[in-house]
Amino acid sequence: MIKSYIEDLEEWQKDFTFFTPIKVRFSETDLYGHMNNTVPIVYFEQARIEFLNNLGIMEEWLDRKINNIIVIADIQCDYVKQVYFDEQLKVYVKIAKIGTSSLDLHYLGVDDLDHICFTGRGTVVQMNQETGKSVPWEERQLSKLNNQKKSNIIL
Repeated sequence: MIKSYIEDLEEWQKDFTFFTPIKVRFSETDLYGHMNNTVPIVYFEQARIEFLNNLGIMEEWLDRKINNIIVIADIQCDYVKQVYFDEQLKVYVKIAKIGTSSLDLHYLGVDDLDHICFTGRGTVVQMNQETGKSVPWEERQLSKLNNQKKSNIIL
C-alpha cells in the first residue's frame, strides 16, 4: 500500500495529530452502497479548512479586505478500503512540506477501528486574487505553519 508520498507507512501515520470526525451520509454513497470515489476529496477539504482554522490563519483568507486566497494546485487520493453509509471516520491532515507560498498537505482517513480507508496528498498555494500570482507566506503565517509542522512530529 506504500504510495510515492509515503516512505514508511508506520512512521508516516505517527506524524498525524489533527483530525476531523466525519460520519458518512447516505447522499455520499453510490448504487453499490459504498462511499462514492469523489467524496474523500470533499473530506480532505473539510479537514483542511478545520486544520487551517485551528492554526488561526483561515480567517486571513476570508477577510474581504485582503486579496490573498489559497487555491488547490493538485490533489491525490488513494483508496485502500471500502467505506459505507453511516460509518464514523477520522480524517487526519498534516503539513508535509512548507514552500515559499505553498503547503504540501497529507491526509489519512481511518474508520472507527483505525483501519486505513484512504490516504492522500495535495498542494495549496497562497495567491493574490487580482494578479493570479503566488504570494509568499508572511512571517506570522510561517510561524504558525512551522509550529504546527514541528508538532506533527511526536517524539
